[in-house]
Amino acid sequence: MQVLANPHRFQSLSRAALPWIWALTAVAFAAGLYGALFNSPADYQQGETVRIMYVHVPAAWMALFVYVLMALASAVALIFRHPLADAAAKTAAPFGAAFCFLALATGSIWGKPMWGTWWVWDARLTSMFVLMLLYLGYMAVWQAFEDPHRAAGLARVVALVGVINIPIVKFSVDWWNTLHQPASVFKVSGPAIDPSMLWPLLAMAIAYTLLFLALHLMAINTEIAMRKARAKRLKAAGRH
Repeated sequence: MQVLANPHRFQSLSRAALPWIWALTAVAFAAGLYGALFNSPADYQQGETVRIMYVHVPAAWMALFVYVLMALASAVALIFRHPLADAAAKTAAPFGAAFCFLALATGSIWGKPMWGTWWVWDARLTSMFVLMLLYLGYMAVWQAFEDPHRAAGLARVVALVGVINIPIVKFSVDWWNTLHQPASVFKVSGPAIDPSMLWPLLAMAIAYTLLFLALHLMAINTEIAMRKARAKRLKAAGRH
């Protein structure tokens, strides 16, 4: 963490790593899509619509993961005053919101032929919708204040309070009667999904994660550059 605390060192390391991350992202997407489209069989009940799973499920996982990352970064900023922690949380939010929207949209498309409706207010869908609102609220806080220090302080509170919703999303299918099936991949007894579907799903999850990592590193670098430019403007204004 201390190594990455220096913005210049962080930029140097991230720029060196980015080409490799992009290459791994392409490989993971190629493997995942090939497995999803050609090696994975159609479901006996859902038919070809089951392939939406390979887009929907990793997007939902990433929506949860990114928010947890934002909360952890906010905690680090609050406790340790890490100079890049707020930047990491701030720049992660738009990507988390995009993953959350993708999960909700593909879930609705998948739900129409399965449930006969685009939307139902069951526990999983409702808690995911709340997660989307938390993302939007977090981003709105950063836009509402001109003073970045005030914005960062309130944004940390939003991220840390909102993380309470994450276990609600995760365990909603266990705590309440919902249309969503219980967990079938991450189970104590092992995955309850056929390997021909499991491996493409995990490959897509890795691809989504690598894509987020690459985009997030680029966004943090941009945020650092913007902060440096703002500091120079304020310094120049102070001279006059």
